[in-house]
Amino acid sequence: MRLHALNVLAYALLSVALPSTVHPYQQKYDLQKFHIDLDSRRMVDLIRQTRLPKSPEYPNLGATAGIDLDVLKSMQKQWVTSFDWPKEQASLNRFNHFTAHIEGLRIHFVHEKASDPDAIPLILCHGWPGSFLEFEPIIKSLAEQAQTSTNKSISFNVVVPSLPGLAFSSAPPANWTIDDTARVYHTLMTKVLGYKTFAVFGTDWGCGPSFGLYRDYTASTRAAHFAFIPFLPSTSEELKSDNITLNSLEEFEEATSEAWLTTGNAYFAEHSTKPNTIRLALYDNPVGQLAWIDSDPRAGTGPSLLTHDAILRSVSLYYLTESFVSSIFLYYQNLLDGLHPTYIKAQTDAPMLFSAFKYNIAFWHKEKVATVGNLVQYRSESIQIFFNKLIPIANNGDITDHDFGGHFPGVDNPPALLEDLREIGTFWEG
Repeated sequence: MRLHALNVLAYALLSVALPSTVHPYQQKYDLQKFHIDLDSRRMVDLIRQTRLPKSPEYPNLGATAGIDLDVLKSMQKQWVTSFDWPKEQASLNRFNHFTAHIEGLRIHFVHEKASDPDAIPLILCHGWPGSFLEFEPIIKSLAEQAQTSTNKSISFNVVVPSLPGLAFSSAPPANWTIDDTARVYHTLMTKVLGYKTFAVFGTDWGCGPSFGLYRDYTASTRAAHFAFIPFLPSTSEELKSDNITLNSLEEFEEATSEAWLTTGNAYFAEHSTKPNTIRLALYDNPVGQLAWIDSDPRAGTGPSLLTHDAILRSVSLYYLTESFVSSIFLYYQNLLDGLHPTYIKAQTDAPMLFSAFKYNIAFWHKEKVATVGNLVQYRSESIQIFFNKLIPIANNGDITDHDFGGHFPGVDNPPALLEDLREIGTFWEG
């Protein structure tokens, strides 16, 4: 208890900007306030000078063969005429950014604290081609007081780290795994920030360290929420052999999942096997990085709230921090750990929640999700599995739940993810 109190005190001193007072525990991890200050002038020049074909050699393909040329041209024009990186940067600096040095890595993170002393610590874990920007629309709201579906009062102390090698977090060594990232995140939450217990959310690659926290750090990780899990999705034939019957929504999601596994994951193969090829080709080409990232079927899955401006902000962050290069190696370093073929159940009594978004690239039936943890809630478009009972989800004003949104729910459908994350409070026991 005394160690925890010292951690909290050290962070409090840092938060009120008393640079002459540095506690030894804070000093160990070199916890520092961080301010984003990236010059975009050269990037804008390169975007303006980039030549694209006048017309496609094979017209009328749309996005079936990757990003459409007309879309790329439109976004290139928007990037140099109306997109304002200094304005975007100022907006991002309204959050409380920090860095800490853990195991030789500089780890960047956002830390927004609620006013409620009983707020639940919550770490949000992003993937590729994402960053802390994935959760920008909901960070402030999560820290505000709200109610769960069972009328419990809830707010969060929100922590959003940048994956090692992405944005402002330094690149990890060659043998770095997602379990190593889970260990670093555990140190961040328990030792750097002093939280005795916390909850975690993960999607895309962020589900790997999130599940690692849930599986391996059971005393401190006391709730987990996922929109993606690190296990290979079942095929329709496998679901049939497991005697699992799908409704019409689930059939749609399963078809989307199988399409991604067969024709939508070329970028996955490239990153996993030949990362140097693509990283060196696009290292100093912001328009090339935009074409690569936005041709990923996960970027802006429709119908979605993800705008071109949000995509340009994300690609700008990748280019200006030079993290496109190191981010690619995430796949290469974890070739066998991204989607495990064998489902393994975490040995913990901590509650696990899952949100199934209609336009996600992969689908896991609730019965499959239940095999990897203590599943207490499964939410989809119009129903939730709540204490093993089917309960309709009420339509709260303009919240439309899960009838849209995909692989990036924090920007695809922020209201639905926000509402789902607050449900952690229904099951939280600390």
